This record gives sequence, structure tokens and C-alpha cells, in this order.
Amino acid sequence: MFRINLKIALRNLWKNKSYTLINILGLSIGMASCILIFIFIRFQLSFDEGYKNEDRIYRVVTDWKYNSFDDYSSGVPIPVTSAARNEIAGIEKIGAIAKGGNVIHVKDKTGKEIIKTREDVYYAEPEFFEVLQIDWSYGTPSEALKEPNTVALSRATAIKYFGNTQNAVGKSITFGNKTELKVTGVFQDMPQNSSFPLKIVISYKNSPERNSTCWDCTSSGNSSYVLLKEGLKSADLEETLAKFNKTHYADQHIAGNQMNRLQPLREIHFSELYDNFANSTINKHQIYGLSIIGLFLICTACINFINLNTAQAVNRSKEVGVRKVMGGKRKQLIVQFLTETFALVLIALLFACILTELAIPSMENLFKNQITFSLFGHPVIFVFIAVLVIFVSFLAGFYPAMVVSGFNPALAIKNKVSLNNSGLSLRKVLVVLQFSITIILIIGTLVIVRQMEYLQQKPLGFNSNAVAMIGIPGDSTSNSRRELFKEKILKIPGVQLLSYCMGAPLSQDVNSTDFVFDGQKNKDFEVRMCKADEDYFKLFDLQIIAGKVFTKSDTTNGYVVNETFLKKVGILNPQDAIGKMLKASHVSIPIVGVVKDYNDKSLKENISGLVISADKDDYWNAAIKLEGDLMVPAMKQIEALWNVTYPNSVYESSFVEERINSYYESEAVMGILFKVFATVIIFISFIGLFGLISFVAAQRTKEVAIRKVLGASTFELVKMLNGSFLMMVFLANLVAWPLAYLFVSKWLSTFAYRIELSIWPFVLAMCISMLITLITVSIRSYKAARANTIDALKYE
Repeated sequence: MFRINLKIALRNLWKNKSYTLINILGLSIGMASCILIFIFIRFQLSFDEGYKNEDRIYRVVTDWKYNSFDDYSSGVPIPVTSAARNEIAGIEKIGAIAKGGNVIHVKDKTGKEIIKTREDVYYAEPEFFEVLQIDWSYGTPSEALKEPNTVALSRATAIKYFGNTQNAVGKSITFGNKTELKVTGVFQDMPQNSSFPLKIVISYKNSPERNSTCWDCTSSGNSSYVLLKEGLKSADLEETLAKFNKTHYADQHIAGNQMNRLQPLREIHFSELYDNFANSTINKHQIYGLSIIGLFLICTACINFINLNTAQAVNRSKEVGVRKVMGGKRKQLIVQFLTETFALVLIALLFACILTELAIPSMENLFKNQITFSLFGHPVIFVFIAVLVIFVSFLAGFYPAMVVSGFNPALAIKNKVSLNNSGLSLRKVLVVLQFSITIILIIGTLVIVRQMEYLQQKPLGFNSNAVAMIGIPGDSTSNSRRELFKEKILKIPGVQLLSYCMGAPLSQDVNSTDFVFDGQKNKDFEVRMCKADEDYFKLFDLQIIAGKVFTKSDTTNGYVVNETFLKKVGILNPQDAIGKMLKASHVSIPIVGVVKDYNDKSLKENISGLVISADKDDYWNAAIKLEGDLMVPAMKQIEALWNVTYPNSVYESSFVEERINSYYESEAVMGILFKVFATVIIFISFIGLFGLISFVAAQRTKEVAIRKVLGASTFELVKMLNGSFLMMVFLANLVAWPLAYLFVSKWLSTFAYRIELSIWPFVLAMCISMLITLITVSIRSYKAARANTIDALKYE
């Protein structure tokens, strides 16, 4: 029976080639888009999965709650790990891991250096790998990292340094300029969907901060991971953890109501408040948004199918009548028409898979080739495709099958069947729904693009044009060469200024602390510390509105604060702050100047209370102001001079504007995805509209001919055929506007600085939808109106 139904289905699809092509085109593009979205979402949701006991693994994080300020860190104070190991009974294992970095030197048998590269490294306790268990090719973490001056390499790193994994074990690498590390283990490469990009793991006994006893010192580079005992959840440790926090923070009068809590392993990648070692997080709202777009896409394609098939139902009435007279039951007819839909969906799926394969390289390029996608890289993708085929076949085919199979056989044979009002009304509702989805995406795309333009164009309060940031080594030998390096740099043609600093004015690398201002301990917020020399202000065009810049010094001799800091401590006149004492990081120094506010973080966040001071020990970068015309040759000369000055280090550079733009990468990607999928939905909607108007025009051929005979002009006929479609699109705008407003308002609320939401994106979306509808419908309507009336009426 299925074979017969399939033959009939294929014959009918071939008979109506134009409508079949429209349906296949719409469904294949919609399904390809859904498959791409699913591949991306599956990759994101698979982060940090597959570890043994993953439901019992947690990260220890740190929170602060000041009176008017909350802060969060993925790190913990150094002493937390050992204290928790001894004091919290519900913990089975706990291990510390700390992020660092330096130059790695690899030499051959003759002592000749063959590799010099700067790499991120991790100092890990052996217990860390008992919590987060990964496969080791050689060695075990309990032995490999037990002693100081030992290192374990990932498989790829071992091959890169020594040719193969076997050769690596027992060899040595030089870390920095002096530390010799013996390779005692090789572990499997970490997957792309991991928050732990481990390549070089050094014994924790080599960590320079391992013996710290400071409970008030927290860095996101120092993390601790725990494995809870069998059967326990984080909720079971709340009471014990509260006691732990009281003992080590509250009772010790640590500022900011500091506390530790446990974060599940599988939540790390989706955390909005905490970062991770891979610097890879995604907001779950973005995943939900993409899921909804995928649902919109497939629903739009299905609506096309439903509209065209119900519109064509009248043409198949005679076939249905004959089948019913011959004894065919309604159930059999429904199965036949669903088989037709299933066959068409399978054909569309083949094209969808081809389109997906063609689109995957572009998708990987969108993420700068940091992620590798594959159409059949995971079994769950096959499951999704199977579910998608069944879902689309049922959603698109069930209603048309019910309509067609319900025809009265007597009327069907006489070809006197017409769709009832409910069927016609439903088709109009579906068109309105389809265009509502399209308009919502158009409005969303317009707002996202405008907001991204605003972020790129908004004045930040400083000048970052043609400023390069060059990494500077921090060892004592390198520090002694800074003045000579600066003197030589300033002689290079195209170099205007150089300033040693912690970082650019806008940076997500935050170093903050509690403070005492004018003799009073502040409990409302933490102040952000920025270290830079006296040339920093001139180089970035920072405006001093009161006082002056601190004098040239290698150590802190005066603080420059920003306007936000003064507002938060209740000083209205900047001049009143000059001379007042500020104690931060255990150093009490007078305020010598006030700088005009500038954006020190991404525009998603408000300006911090900020203190700028000199301190040569915290100068990690050199900011270099360049002349635009001489930028390229100047950078080449800077690199050459840097390599001569610091031969044991690795040169690193970037432009400040590039760094600033990198903070909005996820929003930029979302903007591109919205543009692409909005275009896809518009295309699907309007090819469906073209097919529908084509069928309506064919159905009304005789009416159009009679009207022409009675004197109707071509313009009047086109207007008649266009009217109902334009009205449906107008209604779709009325439905879409409030929904789009809710969506874009919520998205914009995630930015501290954002565009004002005006009426224009909504009006423009209406104009775009109405114009495309008018063009699409008019092309087909004009053709119908210009048809020869004799051909339409000669059989009457």
C-alpha cells in the first residue's frame, strides 16, 4: 500500500512541478537553517560533558555584596583549597589550578633552541585531575605532577615540541629564562567544547603564589574544583559552607561580605557572572533566541506548504471523489496525502543537507575557525534530522490532508467543491502569522545593527586611534631596560608617544579593592585600580578637570580619580577632592587630580569608580601612539627593536581599537545571524506569497477576463488582486509590533549604553514588508491582468 501511495505521490508532485519546486525550495532552505542552528546549539550545550561523575563536580567561586555594589569572581583566595579540604566534610576531593604564562624554550640534543613561544600554562595539584578525570597517554597525575619542576603536556603540544609523544617523556623544556621542567606525563588533547584549554600543566609546587595566606586576595586565575561525596548535592553543603564563610571572612572582618559558593560544572559555560579559562561563555538567552528563530524558520516554510496545498485542494477534488466512490476511506486518503508530504519533505531534506554542507565553512569562518562543525559529527544530529522530517511532514501535511479527504464525493466528481470559509480564514491567518514572524525578525535585525553601529561610534572619553599595545616582560632584568627602550622607540619615524601601563583605558581586566577615603572605611563599592605612568593621560587624550597629573615616579606618589568615584563618595566639586587622603591596597596617598569620566569597561557596563597611579611593577604593556601614514613601517621597526631589547621573550602586539571591538564579538555574531536568518525568512515568505498569488490568479482567470470585457483597466485588476494580500501584511505588522518591541527592549536592556528605541525601525519594517509584498504580488497580478481574455472565455 505504501508503495502505491508513494507512486501516486511522486506523480502528483511531478504534475504540479511549479508548486512542488516552490515547496521544496522553501522547505529545504528552512530545514537547512534549522539544521545549522541545531549544530551550533548542540555544540554549545555539549560544553564540559562526558566527564566521570560530572554531576558531582563543582567550581568554587567568590561573591561580594557591598551596600550598593555586587561583584563576582570565578577564582578563590589561595588558602581556600587546603582549608576546604580539611573543614568541609561533604567534599570527596578538591584540587587547585592556577593560570599563568611565560615564554617556553625547547632545545634539541645539541642545546640549540628550536622553539621559543609564549604560552598559557596551568599550575595544578594532582587532586585536580582526580576531580576532573581525563585520559593520560603516559604517566598519571598523582605521580607526574607530584614533584616540583615537573610538567605534563597535551598530546598535540608534545608532538609540536618533540615530534611524538614517546619522545616527549623524560625531556625538558625551559619555562621563562631559568626554570627547567621535566616532562613526566602526556594527556589527551582537550576538546573544543571544553572550558579547560589545558596544553601545558606544571606541578602546583612551582606556582609562585602557592603559599599565600591572604583571604582578601582573589584572582580569576586561581580556581578550585571539588568532587562531592556520592549522593550529595551543593544544597546539602549550604550549612557547612555558611559556617566556612563565617569563619574565614565574616569573623576576620574581610570587606564586602565576601563568601564562597559552589557552581555546577555544566553551568560554567553559560555563566553570565563568572568567566572561565577558555574565555568562552554564551548567554542561555542567546541559545533560546536561536532556537525560537529556528522554530520560526521551519514554521514559515510549513505555512507556505499548507497555504499552497489547501489552495490547490480544489483541483484534486475529482480525484478524491472517484477514490471515495470506489470505496476509499477517509483514513486511507489522509495516509495517501501525508505520504505525498513525506516524500516531498525527504526530497527537501536531501537539498537541505547539501545546503548545510555548503554553509558550514561560512559558519566556521564566522567564529574565526575556532570551532569545527560537522553535519554528521554526532549521533544526536541524525536523531534531530529524523524528528525534523516527522515534525515537518505532520505539521505541513496534516491539515491539507484533512481538508482534501473531507470533500463530499458527489460534489467532488462534479468538480463543484469549494473551500469553506473556515478554510479560507485559516489560510489568511497563516499568512498573517507568517508575515508577523518575518516583520519581528526585520525589526530585530534593524535594532541590532543600529545598536552595534552605536557601540562602534560612541565617544568613549579617550582617543584610541592608532594606538598599539605591546607586551612588556616583567622580570627585573627587563625592567632595567625600559627607559632605554622608550628612548629608542621615540626616535622611530611615526612614533609620537609611549606610555608604560597596566592596560588600555577600556579593558575587561579588572583589578579592584576596598579603600578608605578621607579617614572613613567605604562599604558601598570597590575602587578599580589602574597603573600607568605620567604620559598615559596625554597619549590617550584623557582630560584633567581638577588638579594635575602625578609627577614622574616608579612608585605611587599621587592618585588621579575619575568623576564617578567622586559622585559615589559624595563630592560634587572636583576641586574639593584635591589633597584628600585615599588608602587603597594598603597605601595611603593624597589625590592630586581628577580625570573626566571615560568608559573603562564595555558599553554593557557602567563606568567604574577609578583610581590611576604609577607603579612600575604593574606595567604589563607599553602603549604606543603612532602616525597613521607611517604605522606599518613603524610597527616593523618597533618589533625589531623589541626583539633586540628582550631576546628571551616573545613579541606580542595588538591595536586598542581591535581589543575594544572584541568585547562585542558575540553581539556582532548575533547581528550577522539575525541578518542571515531574517533574509532567509523573507525569502521563504515571499516565494510562498508568489506561489499563492499565482494560484489565486489562476483560480480567478475567468473573473479577470469578464471584468476586462466589461471595461476594467489593468491597474484596477492589479489593485483588486493585490488588495487582500496587502491587508494581510498590514495586519501582520499590527500583530508583530508589540511582540518585536518586547524582544528588542529586553535585548537592549543588557547594555548600560544603548540607542533610544524609536518608531522608525517599526515603520521601516512595515515599509519593507509592504513594498516587497506589492512588488511580488504585482508581478504575478500584472501577468494575469494582461492575459488574453479570449483564451479564458472561449469554452464558456
